[in-house]
Amino acid sequence: MTIILYLVRNGSLLQVKKLYRTCILALLNNRIAQTQINIFQKGHMMTKLPAPDWVKPPRAVRRSTTATHHGDTRCDPYCWLKDKSYPDVTEPHIVEYLEAENAYYESVMQKGEKTTLAIFEEIKARIPASETGVPWRDGAYEYRWAFEEKAQYRTWYYRPARGDLFNGDGYVITDIDDSWGILFNEEQAAKDLDYFKLSALSVSRCGRYLAYSVDTDGGERFTVYVRDIKTGQEIATPITNTSGEIIWSADSQTLFYTVVSKEWRPYKVCAYDVVNQSHCDILIENDTSFFIHIGATSDQQYLTIRSADHVTSEYHVVALRNPDKAPALIKARRAGHDYYVDHGGDSFVFRSNKDHKNFSIYTASDIRAPWEIKFAGSDQRYIRGVQTFKNRMIIQERINGLDQIAIYDLIKDMYEYIRFPERAYEALIGHNPMYQQGHVRVTYTSLVTPASVFDYDFTSKQLVLRKQQDIPSGYNASDYETERIMVPASDGASVPVSLVYKKGWQKHQDSPLHLYGYGAYGLGISPAFSVARLSLLDRGFAYAIAHIRGGDELGYQWYEDGKLEKRENTFNDFIDVAQYFISEGYSTKRNLSISGGSAGGELIGAVVNQAPNLFAAAILHVPFVDVLNTMLDTSLPLTPIEWPEWGNPIADKKAYQHIKSYCPYTNIKAQDYPPMMVTGGLNDPRVTYWEPAKWTAKLRHTKTDHNLLIMKINMGAGHGGKSGRFERYYEIAEEYYFLLLAHSILINE
Repeated sequence: MTIILYLVRNGSLLQVKKLYRTCILALLNNRIAQTQINIFQKGHMMTKLPAPDWVKPPRAVRRSTTATHHGDTRCDPYCWLKDKSYPDVTEPHIVEYLEAENAYYESVMQKGEKTTLAIFEEIKARIPASETGVPWRDGAYEYRWAFEEKAQYRTWYYRPARGDLFNGDGYVITDIDDSWGILFNEEQAAKDLDYFKLSALSVSRCGRYLAYSVDTDGGERFTVYVRDIKTGQEIATPITNTSGEIIWSADSQTLFYTVVSKEWRPYKVCAYDVVNQSHCDILIENDTSFFIHIGATSDQQYLTIRSADHVTSEYHVVALRNPDKAPALIKARRAGHDYYVDHGGDSFVFRSNKDHKNFSIYTASDIRAPWEIKFAGSDQRYIRGVQTFKNRMIIQERINGLDQIAIYDLIKDMYEYIRFPERAYEALIGHNPMYQQGHVRVTYTSLVTPASVFDYDFTSKQLVLRKQQDIPSGYNASDYETERIMVPASDGASVPVSLVYKKGWQKHQDSPLHLYGYGAYGLGISPAFSVARLSLLDRGFAYAIAHIRGGDELGYQWYEDGKLEKRENTFNDFIDVAQYFISEGYSTKRNLSISGGSAGGELIGAVVNQAPNLFAAAILHVPFVDVLNTMLDTSLPLTPIEWPEWGNPIADKKAYQHIKSYCPYTNIKAQDYPPMMVTGGLNDPRVTYWEPAKWTAKLRHTKTDHNLLIMKINMGAGHGGKSGRFERYYEIAEEYYFLLLAHSILINE
């Protein structure tokens, strides 16, 4: 139990101490079980006193609940942790258990508060107190963002674009002024809120209206607001329960947005008439396994409406100059056919896997015209994205696992690659809202190179650095080294691994090594820079990313080889990498820790079940560990859409048996487990809070060791944790404190 006492300005310290002693006596006499006491006086909360050292981990009640599928009956003693009124979580016994776990977490973390604060201050010192982004142009205006001094959130600025008094639609820009005006102040909007996330910020083509969407609890149900920029007044009733996506029509009268269902599935596209303040439905997706997303083509000619699951898609388009017209279908959905749409000049451009799983580029003069192949994918060439510019296409590829960005000149019929300086890095097409511009903006980073923004000039063919992540406390890339290793997997495959460490780190020194993995949904993990990670490297850690199957680092086949009936490849790859590091002297069992989040948390749960004695510690962030029960629960929005990823255990007995064979929660055993840290978010719509809660509760009951097991549920956040620029790093500092403990001493509850 944790007792939290808040001292108040003008309060009586004697009264506080008296109540504190009373609570302790009650505890010793077993009159109080799990509780959390707050003293409030005059509405102010102040200093938190430390919890007693004798706080014990909570034990969740076991309630027998059975379910039968395909003749197999399973008992789930922690099924009750799912609130029946979800997404509202109101059942007292559930909230009490989560708060008890949080209290235990705090009691453990308070012991290392000085270390955690020291790490947190280190990380903060690497982040500029104030920062300004690279300006960009969109239509008649230029924009930029900035973090003001010590601000947690951005302020957004705008001004008329210089050198051009007209935008593409002929609107005259008046009152030219070089000074920047405030468009939106996130810091002010987030005042007094525990959580704040801005999803979209969009100025109408005429420059009069600002539309923006925000989430204030982490549940990813965004509210859309429309504001008159000149007056600063809201001109419409807020639009609730949206996905956050917003697109303006060409005449600035219609705003398109997407509605989410009660279960959080984006299923409907609506149009809001700003002048008449009326709403109408544009397109409704009735298939519960498909989500809807909206966007605009690069030339701003069409609204795109994508209905898709993880492997199949279908597109409709609406001309933004004729927003009242019905959406036009491009190609009807066909199982396994995934495609993406853009438009430039007089042609539609498609990225499609219809002829090769690594995607190809096609063009067509009209949505009904035949597709003509422009660039073909291959086993070595994985085409990951395309954006059209006037007279050019920018193509994002991955060749033999390495990011590439290519420029295709439509006039000269010339195809060339941007050259980057390092052997392993992440390079992506950046923010390029202007269809007509003389450069393409790209983002670049590596394990040793801070995040950088470049403009590649089409004429000079040179990369121009516009901004590199500033590290005020100092950073020298030459102090660190990085390697790319190919690790042999048990079935003969070769698994890429990215490794970084500070110079002086050596093999065969029993040094700590932390291994991270994800491996799902075809989402490759790039070797990107992290200011926080330096706190581990500077303390003698090596840090590795295992690019295991299930991601797309080596192409789409690499993804397919880690899903459905091949899911175990993902777990085996990760274990093979860990064993390689041990056998080759990079680390030892007592100094090799691991982590992963979301589907990567499922990975970590599976590998600690299979090889618990291989690791010094494990961290599972918002872990998708209750795979079988979730894939059987059609009331959850992500269940039908994810059957192509995991299998449908309702309709397919083999899929049921296969998921059951590896599901982390189902396969918890009576064995020793490494020290473990688990996190979750109460409002998380992607991995529901009860997954980490059930995992933790069952582990506490089943495992045979006395190693530390702690869980933190963010009671006011979702999938990504806390939202503030600095605040979120405190949670990383806590994670690092946990790792330092695990790598330094034996941890006992």
